[in-house]
Amino acid sequence: MCLGIPGRVIDVHQDEGLRMGTIDFGGLRREACLTYTPTAASGDYVIVHVGFAITTVHEAEARRTLEVLRAMGDVVEGELGEPLPPSDQRAHEGPAQPRRGAGRP
Repeated sequence: MCLGIPGRVIDVHQDEGLRMGTIDFGGLRREACLTYTPTAASGDYVIVHVGFAITTVHEAEARRTLEVLRAMGDVVEGELGEPLPPSDQRAHEGPAQPRRGAGRP
């Protein structure tokens, strides 16, 4: 399965001739190559797959997707190397409870 994670571009810089950016995934920051998204600028949202920003998206779509991915937990952790931090709203609700029929052993 291929999984692209939405994140907000924090800064854009050059690294050994490549257009790179620091991307914020809801509180978790990683570097990504921005070569495939030449118009992406600080403040824009991009979809990142295996270290490459592959497209830009609207902020509302990125936020909705991040909430779904937070609910998926382990899948995102495998893609990013660690879990996404809780959103501001969920941070006050406590740990998420598994949904009935979620199928996780």
